[in-house]
Amino acid sequence: MIKVSAPGKLMLFGEHAVVHGRPCIVTAIDARMRVFLKKRGDNKIITNVPDLNLKNYIISIEDLDKPYAKEIKFVLTAIKNFFEKYQIKSGLPPLPKFWCGGLEIETKSEFPMRFGLGSSSAVTVATIRGLSKIFGIKMKNKELFDLSYKTILDIQGVGSGFDLAAAIYGGTLYFVTGGKVIKKIEIRNIPVIVGYTGIKADTATLVKMVNRKLKENPEKINKIFDEIEKIVNQAKIEIENQNWKKVGELMNLNQDLLRKLGVSSKELENLIEASLNSGAYGAKLSGAGGGDCMIAIAQKENLNNVKRAIEKAGGQIIDLKTSAQGVILE
Repeated sequence: MIKVSAPGKLMLFGEHAVVHGRPCIVTAIDARMRVFLKKRGDNKIITNVPDLNLKNYIISIEDLDKPYAKEIKFVLTAIKNFFEKYQIKSGLPPLPKFWCGGLEIETKSEFPMRFGLGSSSAVTVATIRGLSKIFGIKMKNKELFDLSYKTILDIQGVGSGFDLAAAIYGGTLYFVTGGKVIKKIEIRNIPVIVGYTGIKADTATLVKMVNRKLKENPEKINKIFDEIEKIVNQAKIEIENQNWKKVGELMNLNQDLLRKLGVSSKELENLIEASLNSGAYGAKLSGAGGGDCMIAIAQKENLNNVKRAIEKAGGQIIDLKTSAQGVILE
């Protein structure tokens, strides 16, 4: 039995602009996705996802190119891409260099998948890392990123890969679309508060909406992206200096630009306003928008006040730590 875990993520700066070649800042969180894998003697893949009430889902290796349950599409697409890349086959002798009779896989999450904290990317990364261990194939982090990124694009059609980078490298990262730049920011923990709106957002739909706006008005939208890039670059410096008041001010500026992109929501704005009214330095949505989570940053003495204000406004506080360790074999 191979055991692997990968962290979820929290986007700090640069949403949507990162899909179009600009940088972002993302941090790995201490909630993890665990994947358990072992070989079988037949050609079946048996998958269990207790968090989504999926038990003993069976598919043959030969059917990996066919549609399957949405709850396990990231796991099975990751397997399909791994087998294709490394020419792993199932069948009778004579056997290829890498042979697999079948697999048993189970996933366990430390955070509800509805929160939009990168569960799909974490399970993709953990699955591929586990397969590399099972078959004795050495993969550098960038190779793991590239295959995981292909898997996400195969399913969603869009994405930048920042959540994959967080799952693989851990820490807090300065990231550019497609992994062109992946740099760690030297910071252990960020005094960030996370509030959940109660609404599950559709990332792919929101990304496609912004893409349409870009095609309709490229000058306006690219100008917004350029302004977001400036904020991201300044935020990197201020995070390294632990200048949290300035980081908060930059969050507010980033949120103004996200409003102009049309990706905020009434629920997010309610939590953001409550945070600022309770003395937070800054607050913004985190991720694609439309729902899911918002973040706020405040001085240590005021953290509890901000949390209570978010809860009073209808939000759910998610307690987590940032700059967590990346994917590991356990």
